[in-house]
Amino acid sequence: MAGRPELEMPLPLPLDSVRQFSPTMVHQRNRDSRNYFTANYTPPPSAEAINGPVREPAKEPQPVNDRLIVGVDFGTTFSGVATVYTSMPDDVEIIKSWPGGNGITSDKVPTEIAYELPANAPPGTAPTVKWGFQFHPDELRLRCIKLFLDRSQKLPFYVSPLETAAQLKRFNKTVVDAVSDYLTQVYVHTMDTLTRRYGESFMASTKVEFVLTCPAVWSDAAKNTTLQAAERAGMGARSQIQMISEPEAAAVYTLKAIQPNHLKVGDNFIVCDGGGGTVDLIAYKIVSLKPLQVEESAVGTGGLCGSAFLNYRFEEHVKSRLGHTRFNEMKVKKWKTWQMGLRYFEDFVKRNFNEDDDREVPIPFPGLPDDEEAGLDSGFMVMSPEQIKDIFDPVVKEVCDLVQGQVDSLRAKGGVVSGIILVGGFGQSQYLYRKLKAHFTSPAPPPYSERPTHAGAAAIEEEFASCEVMQPVYAWTAVVRGAVLRGLEGNMVISRKARMHYGTSYATVYDEDKHSVAERYWSPLWERWMVSDRMQWHIAKGEAISPLTPIAFHYTRNFRPGQSLVVTDDLIACEADEPPAAYARDLVHVCTLTTDLGAVPRSLFTRLTTTRGVEFDNLDFTLEMIVDSAGLGFELKVDGVRYGRVDAEFH
Repeated sequence: MAGRPELEMPLPLPLDSVRQFSPTMVHQRNRDSRNYFTANYTPPPSAEAINGPVREPAKEPQPVNDRLIVGVDFGTTFSGVATVYTSMPDDVEIIKSWPGGNGITSDKVPTEIAYELPANAPPGTAPTVKWGFQFHPDELRLRCIKLFLDRSQKLPFYVSPLETAAQLKRFNKTVVDAVSDYLTQVYVHTMDTLTRRYGESFMASTKVEFVLTCPAVWSDAAKNTTLQAAERAGMGARSQIQMISEPEAAAVYTLKAIQPNHLKVGDNFIVCDGGGGTVDLIAYKIVSLKPLQVEESAVGTGGLCGSAFLNYRFEEHVKSRLGHTRFNEMKVKKWKTWQMGLRYFEDFVKRNFNEDDDREVPIPFPGLPDDEEAGLDSGFMVMSPEQIKDIFDPVVKEVCDLVQGQVDSLRAKGGVVSGIILVGGFGQSQYLYRKLKAHFTSPAPPPYSERPTHAGAAAIEEEFASCEVMQPVYAWTAVVRGAVLRGLEGNMVISRKARMHYGTSYATVYDEDKHSVAERYWSPLWERWMVSDRMQWHIAKGEAISPLTPIAFHYTRNFRPGQSLVVTDDLIACEADEPPAAYARDLVHVCTLTTDLGAVPRSLFTRLTTTRGVEFDNLDFTLEMIVDSAGLGFELKVDGVRYGRVDAEFH
């Protein structure tokens, strides 16, 4: 950790001319330079945080004029766009027509992109972009590029990092470039569609605001990178683009779509957003029904068990029946045959299969010769219900296990889980719906008790009561509809759970009862033995945090005359349930905060003097952190007055 800023505990200095400091303050130093008061040495600025976070009330939002809200569900396998004009809030429109769709409408467009260059293109020629439905089935393209934005996320087995890197390198592109180029195509098509819908004059005079979705388990860095890509795509300044987690967006839409329902104040419900590549879950507790307000009641979870895995299990099934050689020959020489069979499985089998149907399902593979052993007859491959069930069961079990984990987490804290809301493309599956319903509508057996009381029996009955599984209409577009409602109505979620512990490192006075002698060092500035790399955790993992109540960290910085007023601080996070008391290598460096204090009037600085007669200026200020669905935002305040935003470089 050489060169990493640390914090020191300031001590009162004995001279009358020296300002007295609170013993709760912590100051920053540079460990690489221990001799603070040589002739050529300029001490680094010092920072402090007082007693962790301080919550401040939010101001009422200012009214805005009518505007167009555009929700963009940037998905792993498919993406969607919804729009609404604020003067007509009930008229939410889904964009269904896409380039390359050949007139066929679809609620979503494939999240796929590729670059092309003519064979004789001169050097420096920019490649053209193909995206969405513009591909032939056998063409190479980038898939699941969204997952590469968050390095902490696992990739599905069918995505090759090496192949993706090779495609990007060929055209001198990065993952962020590819995401930005894809979102640019979405933006251009959306604006063209809106212009044809409303007219050029209307579009020229009406503000368009974008709301982007992201997974519940996205890291702060991945959220920031997604916003960067959206800004480059033309969707507005990063600070103006709203972001909402995918299951939260689904909850916003679904709670309105399923009214009236049995849910009441105090109930918990779980949103299961089953997508193509991933399944995201998040739990909410109803705080108020009128107005409808909820709070996160469990930290969001997710897994790689989306419906795309059914496609690949189907592919393995067909391969096993045809043999590898015949199957590969079909995919290369008769790709239309393969695409027809895969599309039939995608559009009909995946959505409609259920255990009660004991009929065989014929999958069309036109052009393949009859083969009794392989089950091919007249261009159809017949699949039994048992064979389809074998494709579904491993994937569905993973989803059920994820949901069960959320239920167990809530019940362990005494929460009542009343509903499970199934949305997303995979959420349309009848088989998944019935499996979840069968699993969760039957209450778990109560724990054994020799002499249960009536009160105890009632408590047990409530704790292990069944959860009703709900599958709202428009399940596939629930996320993008919720994104639009977020932009239209504001924040329905009044608090969220912190995904990690957040804190800063500091140095403090050496205590022989707490610290090792080997850890101590002498501070000429405070004339005390000190220890560094202690951790102060300002936010606890799982803590309820509201975007309406910023978390303020109070700092003090010391400056020699003429020294730069640009200062930096590191925000550090810990994913473990119990964070360490001292800095460790496995902690996460979330971001480096750069604050320019030059905008603060010099009259607010205080002149101080050390015991050795060295003069320096001191400034007390606050970094205010706002945690919302879009991630982290920071602002600078001095004496309650705002002096601008703080730049955060995410790592």
